[in-house]
Amino acid sequence: MILLMGIAGSGKGTQGKMLADTRGFHLISMGEVLRMYVTGEQREKMLAGGLLDDQEIIALVDQVLRSLPDDEEVLMDGFPRTIPQAEWLLEQVKAGRLKLQAAFHLVASQDAVKERLVKRARIDDVEGAIEKRFEEYRRSTEPLIKWLSENGVTVTDINAERSPEAVNTDILSHLNGS
Repeated sequence: MILLMGIAGSGKGTQGKMLADTRGFHLISMGEVLRMYVTGEQREKMLAGGLLDDQEIIALVDQVLRSLPDDEEVLMDGFPRTIPQAEWLLEQVKAGRLKLQAAFHLVASQDAVKERLVKRARIDDVEGAIEKRFEEYRRSTEPLIKWLSENGVTVTDINAERSPEAVNTDILSHLNGS
């Protein structure tokens, strides 16, 4: 399993697709999973820029992982996003259910990603929701990256303000070296 983490608009989806295409990984995009599986109140919360609670996210991830053949390589785009999610993930690794190969943090400034988000014109990419997602990132994901490092997971920072091809080359060089 490879983890792709980063602020909204940092290129997790783009890199996930590129890696899935070039390396044959099974891509699990949490954004797509959430847009596909949530309904009603959960959808309204997400459209406003909020996140579902950890147990809801973990249950969805567990469901998706159980649907995959055991021997497939998995690429996680946008999971884990919080420490409780990471605790669950590391429990699965320790139990031998999953193998964690690498974790990448796609680093980009808010100004750079805001421009990208506005251009992609998704329904949840409006000013208020974008700002709320930035705040959620600062509150949850930034501490998560430190927590992962403190718990034995090497998280590699990748400059995500470059072209998708340059970012992909950087990620592949780290994977080939691991």
